[in-house]
Amino acid sequence: MAKNIQSLERAAAMLRLLAGGERRLGLSDIASALGLAKGTAHGILRTLQHEGFVEQDPTSGRYQLGAELLRLGNSYLDVHELRARALVWTDDLARSSGESVHLGVLHQHGVLIVHHVFRPDDSRQVLEVGAMHPLHSTALGKVLCAYDPVAHSEVTEGERQSFTPRTVTGEQEFETLLDTVRARGWAADAEETWEGVAAVAAPVHDRRRMPVGAVAVTGAVERVRPGGELRPELITAVRDCARAVSRDLGANRF
Repeated sequence: MAKNIQSLERAAAMLRLLAGGERRLGLSDIASALGLAKGTAHGILRTLQHEGFVEQDPTSGRYQLGAELLRLGNSYLDVHELRARALVWTDDLARSSGESVHLGVLHQHGVLIVHHVFRPDDSRQVLEVGAMHPLHSTALGKVLCAYDPVAHSEVTEGERQSFTPRTVTGEQEFETLLDTVRARGWAADAEETWEGVAAVAAPVHDRRRMPVGAVAVTGAVERVRPGGELRPELITAVRDCARAVSRDLGANRF
């Protein structure tokens, strides 16, 4: 069995200690409570402070939890609230469209699939929750890039890999594509990531009117784009679903 990393265990113990009891603790208090030498405790605290997980009061020298932990906690809660609010609406979308539905969020230079509703038939399908999709070539990713400045920065600063002959990789062409997404309020992917697969996606916003994710219908290109054109009812259904989830998250204007 692999051994745990002692320094990480000690850092986690410090964070738990600071999370309970007194709001701020001194170095001696922390070292004593955890049975550590002051030098060891100080080194770990200094690292945690550098990463923003711990803050030190300049007057008293005491330590408390840092803002980075709050940010991470809010991200966790945001994703789970998004998924919880989207469950019913995405199920309805899958039933009405007859296709798979994905809910994705920005994560580590890509789109993290946080919810996946299977196409409502008896075909064999693979659950994609936890999978990472590209930002620049998928409908989900394009929506995030169009509405989320962080996603836009990541995709413009990184390499846009060509997955199929239809993948848009040029900078000016990609920016024009995003302008179109913003004007329409939705994005499409016509075999730009996977041959034979097409999708349409729309953005989900929260109570702050910030983009927190995107929802997409994905299926075989001949079903999603019969005759080479997106089915208009799919666009309407995806946008209605995204608006419904946004309203449930407090975005009243949607």
